[in-house]
Amino acid sequence: MSVDSEKRDIVLIVDDNSNNLGVLYDLLDNAGFEVWVAQDGESAIEKVGYALPDLILLDIMMPGIDGFETCKRLKENPLTADIPVVFMSALSEAVDKVKGLSLGAVDYITKPFQQEEVLARVKLHLKLYYLTKKIEKQNQELEQRVQARTAELTRTLHELKQAQVQLVQTEKMSSLGQLVAGVAHEINNPVSFIFGNLNHASEYIKDLLDHLEVYQQNYPNPVSEVSNHAEEIELDYLIEDLPNMINSMKVGAERISNISTSLRNFSRTDASTKIPVNIHEGIDSTLLILRYRLKACGHRPTIEVIKEYGELPLLKCYSGQMNQVFMNLIANAIDVLEEEESENQAANRKNPRIKISTEITNNNSVIIRIADNGAGMSDAIRAQLFEAFFTTKPAGKGTGLGLSISYQIVVEKHGGKLSCTSTLGQGTEFTVEIPIEQP
Repeated sequence: MSVDSEKRDIVLIVDDNSNNLGVLYDLLDNAGFEVWVAQDGESAIEKVGYALPDLILLDIMMPGIDGFETCKRLKENPLTADIPVVFMSALSEAVDKVKGLSLGAVDYITKPFQQEEVLARVKLHLKLYYLTKKIEKQNQELEQRVQARTAELTRTLHELKQAQVQLVQTEKMSSLGQLVAGVAHEINNPVSFIFGNLNHASEYIKDLLDHLEVYQQNYPNPVSEVSNHAEEIELDYLIEDLPNMINSMKVGAERISNISTSLRNFSRTDASTKIPVNIHEGIDSTLLILRYRLKACGHRPTIEVIKEYGELPLLKCYSGQMNQVFMNLIANAIDVLEEEESENQAANRKNPRIKISTEITNNNSVIIRIADNGAGMSDAIRAQLFEAFFTTKPAGKGTGLGLSISYQIVVEKHGGKLSCTSTLGQGTEFTVEIPIEQP
């Protein structure tokens, strides 16, 4: 509830369904909240223009502008950007959750409503909202406080940011894992069917061609109708090309099967246990998923990937989280190389390249190095790389969480080290070090 006991917290419900409005209104009113209602996005935006609620329950599917667009407009307005938005929807797909969270929503409530859950989530996010406001107010007073108090508040803010990063990581990996695993499963079934039948088709075609050859040997001078038809369909070419065509189809089906396997490996749901994994398989799966971004684009040529893999043992780790680290680091390298896409830059530098190397160190740790030959970065930027919400990308291009999450995974979850070296004009290298004997 509000920090002011005499003021009731205001909750704005936005839903075009009158039954939902009635149920939620009665629930929240009986719980002591002041409740406002709106039946579409435009009305909600107009209403908050006159007075600000403390929290907004926002339906997604509505006439006019939907919940996503409504949330986007609220977050673009500095006056309403900080109001916590909780989406209400019967949609359960991972992509919808990720989209809502990326627009700035703090949570989801799934229809049909569970009254206890609705109250619990509303109270929780109001509490977080007031806690965040309280911390912001305290931050404004930091310069006037003694050094000990300043250190305490800084630590509190850091812990809050780390909690936010952890929440984003958990939701992101859960949604991504479910989506990717589902896609891989759906691909695998028809590909297995195609691959299995191609083997039979290859045998049948061979038998038919052998049978045709027997006919040609025993009837070397066919009637004119047969000769004309053979010439019309280019029989000699068909006999030569048909086996090649089947073999090409096998190669294609095998490639799709490999992609499906890579997707399953990448999306392993191992949040609660460490399992022995082949680190190289995780890197290769990540490269396969990012393969489309490595191809030539605009004025930028194809990004060359150089792999120098050492002999590594199976490493006991949270494989899904380690794959996320590889994804963040390799995707960042691609982003850097894509930023140099203009004609002048592309003409004045070497072809874009990413080098990935692995080895075992003397202190019994696994080292993974991911380097690019991009523009590099200054020491000032490098010093802030692993801070939550720090980003050098334009607005809308990055959240500033990728490297911070990667740092948590490597250092806090695996007792390892994540470091960066960079020289302006020469490129950047990230080094991941994971002890083989996990603490």
